[in-house]
Amino acid sequence: MALTSKLVDIHTHIYLPRYTALLRPLTGAPEARLLILDREPSGGRPVGPQYWALDEKLRFMNTHGIDVSLVSSANPWVDFLPPSEAQTLASQLNYDLEEYCAGWPILIDSPTLKRLYGFDLLPVVPGIPVPALLETVQQISKLPHLKGIIMGTRGLGSGLDDESLDPVWDALSQAGLVVFLHPHYGVEATTWGPKDNGHILLWLWGFHSRRQSQQRVSSSRVSSTASPTLRLLLAHSGGALPQLSSRLASCIDHDPIVAFKHDARFYLGQLYFDAVAYGPEEIGFVSDVIARANSLLGQHERLWLH
Repeated sequence: MALTSKLVDIHTHIYLPRYTALLRPLTGAPEARLLILDREPSGGRPVGPQYWALDEKLRFMNTHGIDVSLVSSANPWVDFLPPSEAQTLASQLNYDLEEYCAGWPILIDSPTLKRLYGFDLLPVVPGIPVPALLETVQQISKLPHLKGIIMGTRGLGSGLDDESLDPVWDALSQAGLVVFLHPHYGVEATTWGPKDNGHILLWLWGFHSRRQSQQRVSSSRVSSTASPTLRLLLAHSGGALPQLSSRLASCIDHDPIVAFKHDARFYLGQLYFDAVAYGPEEIGFVSDVIARANSLLGQHERLWLH
């Protein structure tokens, strides 16, 4: 049977029960609450069964004609835990997500495809030994419904172009796993002075500044001979990177320290971008700047239920 075109959502988050059980005592609230940035209104967002209930997720997909979703554990992942605890929890949640995805129905007209797959956790936290990360990559590669990992931009504390991460990029590449680079950290609360402007500016500019860090490692890793097949997916349409691509190329061209084989815009075309840009004009611009085939659907719907 020939495989027909399918609508695939690659940016949709989940908080599994094991994770929400950890969030509850951390916030001191009677229910689990998510705090992405400091000073969020209402003390964070209540996190309940709507973030993992199978029937709600399936209803959303059916309503919007989505055939397949690649669900990912949402930030802050295990970034706030010490290394040993982060590795243990990541391993447990990886098995949880595999079980969650395995229980979903298959596509009626494509019996080899499930309706749900996942990107799960790599415990990239300061102080964790690289062999522990490689062990987690091996674990994920053996779980048939997990197709990649989701991670933030801090790395082990020295950014994503930290050379100590080279074995990890190589292992992910060899395993054929996608790296979903997702922002989490904002800028300092005092960046715009003492006036309380809420969390919107911190979120908006913080996410964009982190995306520039993503681009730097993305370009260098795609051009690396050590992992030329590493597949990188940038969340939120790459933030401001497509809009700044020409300026980025000019800056790199005149920087004696940075040496790429090709123009920076070439590397943008090697990456994948979701469509979480919040407007058709913005999505169209990203598609014009990069290869249209590299733009992927992303609904981000779990975080907009609050």
